[in-house]
Amino acid sequence: MADSPNCDLKSLSPLQLFERVTEQGEKVRALKAGKAPKDEIDAAVRMLLSLKLSYKTTTGQDYQAGLPPRDLLLINNGTTKEEDEDFVDPWTVQTSNAKGVDYDKLIVRFGSSKIDTDLINRIERATGQRPHHFLRRGIFFSHRDMDQILSGYENKKPFYLYTGRGPSSQAMHVGHLIPFLFTKWLQEVFNVPLVIQLTDDEKYLWKDLTTEKAHEYAKENAKDIIACGFDVNKTFIFSDLDYLGSSTGFYKNILKVQKHVTFNQVKGIFGFTDSDCIGKISFPAVQAAPSFSSSFPQIFNGKENIQCLVPCAIDQDPYFRMTRDVAPRIGQPKPALLHSVFFPALQGAQTKMSASDPNSVIFLTDTPKQIKTKINKHAFSGGRDTIEEHRKYGGNCDVDVSFMYLTFFLEDDDRLEQLKQAYTSGELLTGELKKVLIETLQPLIAAHQERRKQVTEEMVKQFMTPRKLAFDF
Repeated sequence: MADSPNCDLKSLSPLQLFERVTEQGEKVRALKAGKAPKDEIDAAVRMLLSLKLSYKTTTGQDYQAGLPPRDLLLINNGTTKEEDEDFVDPWTVQTSNAKGVDYDKLIVRFGSSKIDTDLINRIERATGQRPHHFLRRGIFFSHRDMDQILSGYENKKPFYLYTGRGPSSQAMHVGHLIPFLFTKWLQEVFNVPLVIQLTDDEKYLWKDLTTEKAHEYAKENAKDIIACGFDVNKTFIFSDLDYLGSSTGFYKNILKVQKHVTFNQVKGIFGFTDSDCIGKISFPAVQAAPSFSSSFPQIFNGKENIQCLVPCAIDQDPYFRMTRDVAPRIGQPKPALLHSVFFPALQGAQTKMSASDPNSVIFLTDTPKQIKTKINKHAFSGGRDTIEEHRKYGGNCDVDVSFMYLTFFLEDDDRLEQLKQAYTSGELLTGELKKVLIETLQPLIAAHQERRKQVTEEMVKQFMTPRKLAFDF
C-alpha cells in the first residue's frame, strides 16, 4: 500500500475504508517490529491517520479495530420509504422489489468486488474449462480476493475450498443445491481439497431443536450433499457436534478467533442483543475456524499457510468479513470468497426460499406430481392478466420466478435466450414457460433422488471420518 493516498478516498465504501485502515495499521506494526527507518514509519503513520480521518468523516464514527460498520444491511432502492429498503443479514433476506435484492448496491455496501468478464476469462484460462453457467449468468456475482487465488494457482500455490450447510430440516430444497453444485465444479476444475461444515450446533442454538435432532438432520443432509457427486478421496464433511470434540486444531482456531473479537464487535456485525444466549455470540468463531488450514491437520499436515476459498450466498459474508479482519492478527491468511445471489421463493424474489413454508420451496424429496403442482399453483408469474394483453405486451422475465429458476437449472444458454425472447415478445405464455421449468426440474430431482438412494450409512461415515485426503502438503 502506498504511503500517500493515490486514489480518491471519498469513492470508497465504509467497508472498503475500514479494510484500508486495518491493512495500513498492520503495515505500521510490521514496520515498527522490523525496526524500519524512522521516516518510513512516520510516513506510514501519517497515511494511517489520514485513512482514519476519512473513515470518521464517511461513517460518523471512530475507527475501532475488528469492528466494521454495522453489517445488517439497509440498501435504499432509490426511495425514502422504509418499506422500499432491502434488508439482508445471515438469517433474513427481505426486499419490496419484485426483481429481488439490488446486488450492485449490495456490492458497494459490502465493499466486495464484482465478478466481471475479465475475471471470468481468467478463470477459464487458468482451468482450461468453460466457466460454469453460474458464472456466465451472474449467479455468482461478487468476490473477495479471487484474483489472489488465481495468481497463487498459476504459480502452483495450493488452496482449498470450504462451504457449509445449516441442517435445519431433514429434507433440503433445490436452493440448497446451488453452492454445492458450484463447489463441485470448482473442486473438479482446480483439483483441490474440499471441507464441508454442517453447523448442527448453530441450528440447536437458533432453532427449537434438540442436539440429537440437529445432529440427525446433519447426517441426513450429508446424504443429499454426497449425492451431488463429490469425490470421497478429496472431500471431508464434518458435523460441528462431532468434529469439535476430536480436533484440537479446530478448537484452537476457534479460541484464537474468540479472543480477538469482542462482544461489542459481534453485536455490531450480527446485531446480537443482550437477551441473546452466549452460544449465539460465540458461534461466529466456529464458522470462521474452517477458513484456516490448521483446523484440519489430518488433511494439510499441520500447515497454516494454505489459503481458503469460500463459495457461499452473499448473506454469509458478515461471518467472513469478521474472519478476514481477525486472520492477520492470528497469523493466518485471509479467506477468499465467491458470493452467489439468493435463490428466490416460488412466490417471488422478495425473499429467499424457506423450508418452514412448504409452498415456497421445491424439496429434493418432492414427487414429479408435487413439483408440477407447486410450480403451476405457486410460481410467481411475470405474465399479463389476460392472454390478449400477454400476446400484445409480452411477459417480464425480471420478475417471473419460472424464468429465474431456469437461469439456475437450464444449462443450455441458447435455449434460455430463446425462451427469454419468446416470453418477452408474448409468443410464449406463462403456462408454457412453467411447463418448460417442470420438464427441467422433474428429471433433475428424480436423478438426485436416485443417487441419494445409493448413499449408504457406510459412505456417510467414510466422508465424515477425519482422514488424509488424496493430496500431499
